Amino acid sequence: MSFNTSIVVNGTVGERTMSIGEFGPPLVHDVDELSSPLLASPVQPEHINGFQKGGKKGSQSSLPSSFSDRPYSTSPLVVTPPPAMFQLTDLDGYFCSTQRPSLWHRVERLLKESVGCALATWRYLYEVEAFFGEPGFEKMQKLNTMITQSDPESEASEEIMDEISDVLETFCKPPRFSGGCAFDVLVYAGDPEARYYKPNTVEQRKGRAETWIEELASDESPTTKLRMNVVCVYSFAQVLIAMLVNARIQSVVLCDNSINTDHDHGDLVNHVLAYKHLIKRWVATAQTNPAGEIISTLVAAVKSIRPEVDIFLVTERIVDALELYAHVRRSFFPTDDFYAELRSAIIGGVQARQKMPFFTALTQYAARPIGVFHALAISRGSSLLKSHWLGEFVDFYGINIFRAESSATCGGLDSLLDPTGSLKEAQQLASSAFGSAHTFFVTNGTSTANKIVIQALVIPGDIVLVDRDCHKSHHYGLVHAGGWPCYLDAYPLHQYLMYGGVSLREIKSKLLLYKRCGMLHRVKMLILTNCTFDGIVYNVVRVMEECLAIKPDLVFLWDEAWYAYAAFNPVLRKRTGMGAARLLARLLKTDEYRAQSANFWTQNELLFDSMDEADHERLLDMRLLPRVDDAVLRVYCTQSTHKSLTAFRQGSMIHIFDQRFRGGAEMAFHEAYYTHTSTSPNYQILASLDAGRSQMQLEGFEFVLEMLEHAMYLRKHAGESEFITKWLWFLDVADLIPAEYRTDSRCTGYWDNEGCVIRRFEDCWMSDDEFVLDPTRLTLYTAATGLTGHQFKVDWLMNKCGIQINKTSRNSVLFQTNIGTSFSSVAYLLQSIRKCVHEFAVTQEETGGNLSVLWQKKVRQLKEDHTLLPDFTAFHMALRHQDSLGPEGDMRRAFYLAYDEANCEYLSLREAKALIQQGKQLTATTFTIPYPPGFPVLVPGQLVSVGVLDFMMKLDVKEIHGFDSDQGLRVFKEEALVP
Repeated sequence: MSFNTSIVVNGTVGERTMSIGEFGPPLVHDVDELSSPLLASPVQPEHINGFQKGGKKGSQSSLPSSFSDRPYSTSPLVVTPPPAMFQLTDLDGYFCSTQRPSLWHRVERLLKESVGCALATWRYLYEVEAFFGEPGFEKMQKLNTMITQSDPESEASEEIMDEISDVLETFCKPPRFSGGCAFDVLVYAGDPEARYYKPNTVEQRKGRAETWIEELASDESPTTKLRMNVVCVYSFAQVLIAMLVNARIQSVVLCDNSINTDHDHGDLVNHVLAYKHLIKRWVATAQTNPAGEIISTLVAAVKSIRPEVDIFLVTERIVDALELYAHVRRSFFPTDDFYAELRSAIIGGVQARQKMPFFTALTQYAARPIGVFHALAISRGSSLLKSHWLGEFVDFYGINIFRAESSATCGGLDSLLDPTGSLKEAQQLASSAFGSAHTFFVTNGTSTANKIVIQALVIPGDIVLVDRDCHKSHHYGLVHAGGWPCYLDAYPLHQYLMYGGVSLREIKSKLLLYKRCGMLHRVKMLILTNCTFDGIVYNVVRVMEECLAIKPDLVFLWDEAWYAYAAFNPVLRKRTGMGAARLLARLLKTDEYRAQSANFWTQNELLFDSMDEADHERLLDMRLLPRVDDAVLRVYCTQSTHKSLTAFRQGSMIHIFDQRFRGGAEMAFHEAYYTHTSTSPNYQILASLDAGRSQMQLEGFEFVLEMLEHAMYLRKHAGESEFITKWLWFLDVADLIPAEYRTDSRCTGYWDNEGCVIRRFEDCWMSDDEFVLDPTRLTLYTAATGLTGHQFKVDWLMNKCGIQINKTSRNSVLFQTNIGTSFSSVAYLLQSIRKCVHEFAVTQEETGGNLSVLWQKKVRQLKEDHTLLPDFTAFHMALRHQDSLGPEGDMRRAFYLAYDEANCEYLSLREAKALIQQGKQLTATTFTIPYPPGFPVLVPGQLVSVGVLDFMMKLDVKEIHGFDSDQGLRVFKEEALVP
C-alpha cells in the first residue's frame, strides 16, 4: 500500500480525481454500500439498558453475552420514549465535542422536569462521552444505570443530580485551577472484553496483554503533573471518530489483532468534523485491504488527521512497513511485561511536545544571580529597581519580563543569527509542528519575513508574478531586490470594495505569455496571499501543480500572515503551503501519478511546445499535470504567528519546503536573514514563539475546532434572526466567491436562509473548488444602516459596545474568531449587534417607518453607487523590456528616480484627469495606498489612468499613503523617463 496517496484516473485528458492524500483516501464506496455498520459509540448504547436506535442498519452488539454482569450494568429496562425525541437541530452548535458542556447542562435541566424528558438527550450525550476519558467509563455506566432505572415520569433523584453536578464542576473549572494537565490515551483494544477484564491473581496478570489497559488507566505518577485517562474503542472507524471528537487525545495505542472495519453513520457522526471525507473514505479503503495491511492503513489515517499525536503499536510482527516504522513512535511485543515502558513512552512523548527549549533557557537565565556589565541598562530590571519614579511601570509589567531582558547569547541563551543551542532546537520543533523542512523565527513581523524571502531568491531583472492586492511589504521587497513585478489582478468585488483571489487562469495565462515571448526563464517566483484578509483561500495543491507544468522550477511564496492556525486542522491543512507541498511531494513519488502525468504529456506535449496563442488558450481550460522528473518543489510560507496564535506582537515565522535549499538557496537565504534581522532581537518575542508552538502541538486541534465552532455559531444565530438581518447580515460564500470558482462543490453558503440551517463547510474545503471561504472570517454588511464600515466600527462597535475589530470596507466590517475567542465573547458580540439593530429600529419607529431622505440617500450610495476597483494599467515603456509581451516593469528604477524632486511634479486629481483625457501620459512616482481597501492603486512607474483617478476621487477615506491632498498627485515629469 502506498502511504496516503492514490490517484483515480477518469480517462479524460486533463481531468483527474486526486486523493485527499494526507487528508484521506479516495471514496471508493458510497456509504449505503458499506455493510454491517457498528455504532459510532464504542459503548454501543442501543444495547444498554433499553436504549434502542430505531431504523438503523447494523449488526448486533459485539459486547459479551454476560454484559449484564459487568460493573454498574443491569438487565435491560424498557423505557417509555419521551414525547419529543432529541433531534440534531437541538444542538446549538456545530461540533458535538465543543457542545459537551451544553449537553450536560441540558440533561441537568431536563432531569429536573422528569427523567423521561432527558432520556433522548442523555442517549446522545452517552455516545459522545464514550470517546472521552473524563468523566470516564465507570461513572458514565453508573449514571446510565441510575437514570434508566428511574421512573420516567418523576424528577431525577438527588443522587443523580449530585453526580451530574460533579461532572459539571469539571467543565466550569478554569484550566489554570485544574491542578495539572490531563490528557487522554486512545487504545484500540480489539476485544471489548478488555475493558472489563480484572484478573484476580498475579498469575492471571502474566501473559494477558489486556491487563495493561487497566493498569495504564489507574496508575498515578508522583513525578509529573501529567494525568492520564484511557479511552477504549473497538473498530477502525471508532479510532478515527475518537481522534476527531476528543481533542485531548495525545497518544494512540493500537493492538495489532483483528481490526473491525465496520462502522456506523448515525446521529453522532453528523456533528463530527468532515466525517464523510476523513472517516468514510479511510474505512472504505481499509475494507479493501488484506487483513495484514489494515493496521498500516489505520496508522496512516490517524497521522493524516492528527499528525502531532504519538502512535504506539502492540504487535508480534516486525515493524517493516513504511507506514509503521515512519509513524509509530515505538512498538511492543504483546507477551512482554511492557506496561511500565509503554507508560514512560507515552509520558515522554507528551513532554517532548511540552518542551519549550528557549523559553526554559530564558527562565533559568532570569533566575540566576548575574552581574550586568554591558550596554543594556534595563537588563534584569536594574535601571528600574533603583528608580524613584518608575515603580508604576514595573508594577504593570511585573519584574520577570525585565529580569529576562538581556543581550547575552551564552549562559543557556542563543544567537538568533547563528543559533546552535536552545533557539536552534526551538526552530526545529517549530519545523516539525508546521510540517516544514526548515523554520526560522522572525522578531520584526511578517513584513520583514516577506522581504527576507524575496531578497534571498530574487535577483535584479527576475520577473515575479505577484497579486497586486498583496501586503505592501512584497512591493517594497521587490524594490529592494530589483525584481520586476508582473502584477496579477484578483477578481474584484466592486459592491464591497474588496478583491478576492487571483484566478488560476490569470496565473497560467501570464506564464504562457512569457513562454511565447521566450522570457519564461526569467520568471522566478509567484507571490499570493493565502488566506486573504477577507478569508479567500486558494486550492494550493492545484495552483502549484498546474504552474509547475508550465514552469517546473517556479518558486512559490505563500503569504499566510493570517493563517498559521490552519496547520492544526486536517480540513484546513490541505489548503496551506506546507500541507500542500508535502502532499504534492508524496503524489509525485507514486507510480499512479507518474503514469497519469506521462499519459497527459503524451497527448498534450505539442500544445506546450507551440508558440500559438490559440494552442495555449486550450491549455488554460485543462487541468495541467507537471512532468514528474522535472518538477521541483520550492515552497516558502511566511506567517504572522502573533496574528492568529499565542505570541507577542511582531513574532513571525518563515517555513520552507524547498528541494533546492541545501546547496542552493541556503547561503543566499542566510545573507538575506542577516540583512533584515536585528542583532538585538527581543527575547520575549522569541520565547513566545517557542511557547505558541508548544501550545498548538498540545491543544491546537482543540482550539481550532473551537474557533470554527464560534464562527459557525455566529453565522447561525445572526442568520436566523429576522430582527438582525433586516439591517445587518454576514456575507456568505456566494457573495464573496463567484460561481465559476466553486464548480465542484457548488456551495453557495454556510448558512441556508431558506432552511434556516448551517451547512457543512467541510464539503467545500475538501472539494476541488478553486477558492473557498474561511468560516472564521465574518464580513458584516452594513449598507442597510446607512453607515460606512468605518462609522460602524468607531461610532457603534468601539464607542458604544467596546468591541475592537481591524478591517473595514466602504460598507462592511470584518470580525475574526481566533484561538482566544470564548463563547462569552461571542455571546457579547451577538448582544451588541442586537443592541445596534434595536437603536436603528427605534429610530425607524420614531420617524413613522420612514427615515430621513438623507439616510435613504446614504443607503442607496452604499448599496448601489459602487466605486469600481481599478485594474493595474501598465508600466511606462521606458521601464519595460523591449522584447517582452508581459506587463512587468523595472519598478526599482522608478522608485529611486523619484528620490530626486527635480524629476517630479504635483497635480490635483482633476488636473491629472483632464491631462490624461487630452492624451498625455502621467506616471506615478510612489506607492499610493488608500486605507481601506489597503492595496496600492498606483506603484512607482505605473501609468495613471482615468479609472484610478475616479476611484480616488470617490473614496470617502481619510488615510491614503503616498498622497498629499494639499499638494496633489505626485507624478514624473515627462523628460525624467526618456528611454
